[in-house]
Amino acid sequence: MEDKILDGKLVASKIKEELQLEVNQLREKGIVPKLAVIMVGDNPASTVYVRNKSKACEYVGAEFEEFLLSEETTEQELLDLIDQLNANVSIHGILLQSPIPKHLDQNKAFQRIKPEKDVDGFHPINVGNLSIGNDCFISCTPFGVMKILEHYQIELEGKNAVVLRKK
Repeated sequence: MEDKILDGKLVASKIKEELQLEVNQLREKGIVPKLAVIMVGDNPASTVYVRNKSKACEYVGAEFEEFLLSEETTEQELLDLIDQLNANVSIHGILLQSPIPKHLDQNKAFQRIKPEKDVDGFHPINVGNLSIGNDCFISCTPFGVMKILEHYQIELEGKNAVVLRKK
Protein backbone atom coordinates (compact mmCIF):
# COMPACT_ATOMS: atom_id res chain seq x y z
CA MET A 1 0.00 0.00 0.00
CA GLU A 2 1.38 3.35 -1.06
CA ASP A 3 1.53 6.29 1.38
CA LYS A 4 0.15 9.51 0.00
CA ILE A 5 0.09 12.96 1.53
CA LEU A 6 -3.11 14.77 0.66
CA ASP A 7 -2.92 18.56 0.39
CA GLY A 8 -6.10 19.96 1.95
CA LYS A 9 -5.01 23.56 1.35
CA LEU A 10 -4.71 22.92 -2.38
CA VAL A 11 -8.17 21.37 -2.49
CA ALA A 12 -9.61 24.24 -0.40
CA SER A 13 -8.19 26.82 -2.80
CA LYS A 14 -9.77 25.03 -5.78
CA ILE A 15 -13.10 24.87 -3.96
CA LYS A 16 -12.89 28.61 -3.18
CA GLU A 17 -12.28 29.34 -6.86
CA GLU A 18 -15.39 27.31 -7.78
CA LEU A 19 -17.43 29.06 -5.08
CA GLN A 20 -16.29 32.44 -6.36
CA LEU A 21 -17.76 31.58 -9.77
CA GLU A 22 -21.01 30.35 -8.21
CA VAL A 23 -21.35 33.49 -6.09
CA ASN A 24 -20.76 35.65 -9.17
CA GLN A 25 -23.51 33.76 -11.02
CA LEU A 26 -25.89 34.29 -8.09
CA ARG A 27 -25.02 38.00 -7.96
CA GLU A 28 -25.83 38.29 -11.68
CA LYS A 29 -29.31 37.00 -10.76
CA GLY A 30 -29.63 39.58 -7.98
CA ILE A 31 -28.92 37.15 -5.15
CA VAL A 32 -26.18 38.17 -2.73
CA PRO A 33 -25.30 35.21 -0.49
CA LYS A 34 -24.91 36.21 3.14
CA LEU A 35 -23.64 34.26 6.13
CA ALA A 36 -24.49 35.28 9.69
CA VAL A 37 -22.17 34.02 12.41
CA ILE A 38 -23.12 34.07 16.07
CA MET A 39 -20.34 33.84 18.63
CA VAL A 40 -21.15 33.83 22.33
CA GLY A 41 -18.22 34.58 24.63
CA ASP A 42 -14.60 35.10 23.68
CA ASN A 43 -13.08 31.67 23.06
CA PRO A 44 -9.73 32.39 21.30
CA ALA A 45 -9.97 29.40 18.95
CA SER A 46 -13.51 30.41 17.98
CA THR A 47 -12.32 33.95 17.28
CA VAL A 48 -9.74 32.61 14.81
CA TYR A 49 -12.30 30.29 13.19
CA VAL A 50 -14.81 33.12 12.75
CA ARG A 51 -12.13 35.41 11.32
CA ASN A 52 -11.26 32.72 8.78
CA LYS A 53 -14.93 32.38 7.80
CA SER A 54 -15.07 36.14 7.29
CA LYS A 55 -12.00 36.03 5.03
CA ALA A 56 -13.41 33.09 3.06
CA CYS A 57 -16.70 34.91 2.50
CA GLU A 58 -14.87 38.03 1.37
CA TYR A 59 -12.72 35.97 -1.01
CA VAL A 60 -15.68 34.29 -2.72
CA GLY A 61 -17.79 37.47 -2.76
CA ALA A 62 -20.39 36.51 -0.16
CA GLU A 63 -21.49 38.91 2.55
CA PHE A 64 -20.69 38.18 6.17
CA GLU A 65 -22.18 39.50 9.39
CA GLU A 66 -20.93 38.76 12.90
CA PHE A 67 -23.05 38.77 16.01
CA LEU A 68 -20.68 38.84 18.97
CA LEU A 69 -22.55 38.18 22.20
CA SER A 70 -21.17 38.44 25.70
CA GLU A 71 -20.49 35.43 27.91
CA GLU A 72 -23.46 36.54 30.03
CA THR A 73 -25.98 36.31 27.17
CA THR A 74 -29.15 34.56 28.27
CA GLU A 75 -30.58 31.59 26.44
CA GLN A 76 -33.66 33.63 25.50
CA GLU A 77 -31.47 36.40 24.03
CA LEU A 78 -29.63 33.82 21.92
CA LEU A 79 -32.86 32.17 20.75
CA ASP A 80 -34.38 35.57 19.93
CA LEU A 81 -31.36 36.45 17.78
CA ILE A 82 -31.61 33.11 15.96
CA ASP A 83 -35.32 33.79 15.34
CA GLN A 84 -34.48 37.23 13.90
CA LEU A 85 -31.84 35.75 11.59
CA ASN A 86 -34.20 32.94 10.53
CA ALA A 87 -36.79 35.57 9.55
CA ASN A 88 -34.30 37.81 7.71
CA VAL A 89 -34.54 36.96 4.00
CA SER A 90 -31.17 38.59 3.28
CA ILE A 91 -29.47 35.97 5.50
CA HIS A 92 -28.94 32.69 3.63
CA GLY A 93 -26.89 30.82 6.21
CA ILE A 94 -26.47 30.86 9.99
CA LEU A 95 -23.47 29.50 11.85
CA LEU A 96 -23.56 29.26 15.63
CA GLN A 97 -19.93 29.03 16.66
CA SER A 98 -19.38 26.41 19.30
CA PRO A 99 -18.56 25.91 22.02
CA ILE A 100 -21.01 28.27 23.66
CA PRO A 101 -21.07 29.03 27.40
CA LYS A 102 -22.22 26.10 29.53
CA HIS A 103 -25.29 27.90 30.89
CA LEU A 104 -26.77 27.84 27.36
CA ASP A 105 -28.37 24.77 25.79
CA GLN A 106 -26.32 24.23 22.64
CA ASN A 107 -28.68 21.58 21.23
CA LYS A 108 -31.69 23.82 21.71
CA ALA A 109 -29.88 26.65 19.94
CA PHE A 110 -28.80 24.46 16.99
CA GLN A 111 -32.33 23.10 16.66
CA ARG A 112 -33.71 26.65 16.60
CA ILE A 113 -31.81 27.44 13.39
CA LYS A 114 -33.98 26.70 10.35
CA PRO A 115 -32.64 23.61 8.56
CA GLU A 116 -32.38 25.53 5.28
CA LYS A 117 -30.08 28.08 6.96
CA ASP A 118 -28.12 25.60 9.11
CA VAL A 119 -24.74 25.74 7.37
CA ASP A 120 -23.16 23.46 9.99
CA GLY A 121 -25.62 20.68 9.23
CA PHE A 122 -26.33 20.13 12.94
CA HIS A 123 -30.13 20.46 12.84
CA PRO A 124 -31.77 17.03 13.28
CA ILE A 125 -33.56 17.43 9.94
CA ASN A 126 -30.21 17.92 8.16
CA VAL A 127 -28.66 14.99 10.02
CA GLY A 128 -31.63 12.84 9.01
CA ASN A 129 -31.51 13.99 5.39
CA LEU A 130 -27.80 13.24 5.27
CA SER A 131 -28.35 9.73 6.64
CA ILE A 132 -30.83 8.87 3.86
CA GLY A 133 -28.90 10.58 1.08
CA ASN A 134 -31.08 13.65 0.62
CA ASP A 135 -29.62 17.02 -0.32
CA CYS A 136 -28.84 19.07 2.78
CA PHE A 137 -26.16 21.02 4.58
CA ILE A 138 -23.35 18.76 5.78
CA SER A 139 -20.99 19.40 8.68
CA CYS A 140 -17.92 21.04 7.20
CA THR A 141 -15.14 18.82 8.58
CA PRO A 142 -16.43 15.47 7.26
CA PHE A 143 -17.56 17.13 4.04
CA GLY A 144 -14.10 18.66 3.60
CA VAL A 145 -12.45 15.28 4.14
CA MET A 146 -14.73 13.73 1.53
CA LYS A 147 -13.91 16.52 -0.95
CA ILE A 148 -10.18 15.90 -0.44
CA LEU A 149 -10.62 12.15 -1.03
CA GLU A 150 -12.77 12.88 -4.09
CA HIS A 151 -10.13 15.29 -5.46
CA TYR A 152 -7.44 12.61 -5.20
CA GLN A 153 -9.83 9.99 -6.61
CA ILE A 154 -9.45 7.73 -3.60
CA GLU A 155 -11.95 4.88 -3.55
CA LEU A 156 -13.23 4.29 -0.02
CA GLU A 157 -15.13 1.06 -0.28
CA GLY A 158 -13.39 -1.66 1.74
CA LYS A 159 -10.65 0.69 2.98
CA ASN A 160 -9.40 1.63 6.45
CA ALA A 161 -8.27 5.21 6.94
CA VAL A 162 -6.26 7.20 9.47
CA VAL A 163 -6.52 10.98 9.67
CA LEU A 164 -3.56 12.88 11.10
CA ARG A 165 -3.54 16.55 11.98
CA LYS A 166 -0.32 18.47 11.68
CA LYS A 167 0.26 20.84 14.60
